[in-house]
Amino acid sequence: MKANGTVIKYGDNIDTDVIIPARYLTTALPEELAKHCMEDIDKDFVSKVKKGDIMVGGANFGCGSSREHAPIAIKASGISCVIAKDFARIFYRNSINIGLPILECNEASEDIDAGDDVEVDFDTGIITNKTKNKTYQAAAFPEFMQGIINAGGLVEYIKKNN
Repeated sequence: MKANGTVIKYGDNIDTDVIIPARYLTTALPEELAKHCMEDIDKDFVSKVKKGDIMVGGANFGCGSSREHAPIAIKASGISCVIAKDFARIFYRNSINIGLPILECNEASEDIDAGDDVEVDFDTGIITNKTKNKTYQAAAFPEFMQGIINAGGLVEYIKKNN
């Protein structure tokens, strides 16, 4: 499984309230959440994001509350993958549970710039920055996690495998 897209980049400590502001938590509809994704930190995000784009963040991405709305908003906006130095643990788990691929890679987080064309191979964990002609190594997803992501999330994975 691979993702390929243009990078939209953010810094350290991007919390769930920045990803989807609390004032929009009156809905759980992915398409409604996507309309407001990142708006408090990047007013242009929803107009510039294209299906398949890749989000790159710094340290402690997804910190804050434990709500699933944040990774749902990111996925529904069209982002195919999030790469960061590291993720808040509950955000990491919520992302996998809803089928949003996320990879931890310090070197990629630091070196990749906004606008770079990046490809991610989830089977090997290799991140290729086509713009800079560089590769970075993240941990590959174990087979069972790939199954969850490929199914579109944990609920669909369980339905499919029971």
